[in-house]
Amino acid sequence: MVKLLLAGALILGAAAPLAAQEYEDHNKMLMDHGAGHLMDMGGGMVMGQNTETLPGGCDKISETKEITVHAGHKYAEKFPGRMFAFDTQEYQFKPCTKLTVNFINEDNIRHQWMMHGLPKYLYPKGMFHLEVSGPAKISGTLILPPGDRTYLVHCDIAQHMEKGMKGQLKVGAGSGDLPSIPGVTAYEIQDDYQDSGIPVIAKPAAKAAAAPADASAPAGSTAAAPQEDSFVSGITVIGLAIGFLLAPALARAFKGMTFSEAVTHAFVLLRHLIGFVLGAIARLVKKITSNKSKMLPGG
Repeated sequence: MVKLLLAGALILGAAAPLAAQEYEDHNKMLMDHGAGHLMDMGGGMVMGQNTETLPGGCDKISETKEITVHAGHKYAEKFPGRMFAFDTQEYQFKPCTKLTVNFINEDNIRHQWMMHGLPKYLYPKGMFHLEVSGPAKISGTLILPPGDRTYLVHCDIAQHMEKGMKGQLKVGAGSGDLPSIPGVTAYEIQDDYQDSGIPVIAKPAAKAAAAPADASAPAGSTAAAPQEDSFVSGITVIGLAIGFLLAPALARAFKGMTFSEAVTHAFVLLRHLIGFVLGAIARLVKKITSNKSKMLPGG
C-alpha cells in the first residue's frame, strides 16, 4: 500500500509542472508602430489590427466575439501525414463582427495565424496577422467585412501550411469550402500510405519506352526493332557527313557537264569504287587464307 502511495505521489509530482505550464504573454510587451502594426523584441507581432474602424457596408458592429486558437504539433496527430495544425480548422461568424483572436503557440518554434483576402483600404496587404515564437501567446482584434465569404487562415512559415496548419473562416454563409482543409475538405493531392515494397527507380526515357514492349512480347520473338532504328539512324548520320565532305569535290568533278554527261560520269566513278572495294576484299581474303596455311602443321 505504501508503495502504491509513493508511486501515486511521484506521478502527481511529475504531472504538476505539465498542468501548470506557463506561456509567455507578448501582449504586455508589444509596441505600437502605427497602422495596426504591433511588435516586440521577443518575436511577437500583430499586423492589421483594427478595433474601431468599420469596413464599408457595415453600419455597426453586429456582435463582439473572442476565440482562443491553439497551434502545435500535437494537434496534427489526428491528421495522418500532417506535421502541424490548429486545434480548430473552421470558424464562422456574422458579418461585421468585432473578433478578438487569442493565439497560443504550444511548440518551441515560430507559428502564425494569418487571415487573407480582407479589404486593403482598411487592412494593409489585405491580411490580419498574429505571430509568436512559442511557447507563448499573443492577441489581436479585427472587424470582419460584410457579405458571405470564406477566408483562408494559415501559418505562412515555410511548409507549415502544406504540413497541416491551415483552416477557413466563414463570414455569414461563406462562399464555399476551401480545398485541403484538414478534417474538413479532401486534399487536392492525397497521400498514399500503402506498402508498395521496394521503390522503383525511374528508367531513362529510351529504356522505359522499350521495357513494356519487351515484357509483352510473345515467346520466341525478338525486340530488335529499337536496335534497327538506331542502326538506320547511325547510317543516315554517317551518309550525311560523307555527303557534306564530298560535296565540294563532286561539284568540281561535274562542273560544266550536261545532265547526261554527269550521269555517265557518275556510273564510271561508281564502277571504279565498286572495283576498288571488291579488290580490297579479295586482297584481305587472300591474306587471311595464306596466314592460315602457314599456321597449319606439316603433313
